[in-house]
Amino acid sequence: MNNPAKSSDQQHPQAKKDRELIDRLRQENPTDFNLCELARLRIRYHNFPGAREIQGDLDLLLSQWQGSEAELFAKTRQIHAKGKVYQRPGNEEQQDWS
Repeated sequence: MNNPAKSSDQQHPQAKKDRELIDRLRQENPTDFNLCELARLRIRYHNFPGAREIQGDLDLLLSQWQGSEAELFAKTRQIHAKGKVYQRPGNEEQQDWS
């Protein structure tokens, strides 16, 4: 018998790139930049109908870094308030949020 939730799952267009990022984050420490990347991905995949493996890995990463989603978002708001985390090198005006 097919699971109806699984048959309607969608593939996220950024899944391949995000998988590579998640794998990298799992090998690194929770720096300001990495915390912002985790928060960005959690927002991207929040309520997304699919990408369950990625969503599970984001949960696992958050747990490994010993925080809750509310704490992550509070911390990253503070980080963004201090400066431009996604500043492109050599370009003080443009940020890269991709």
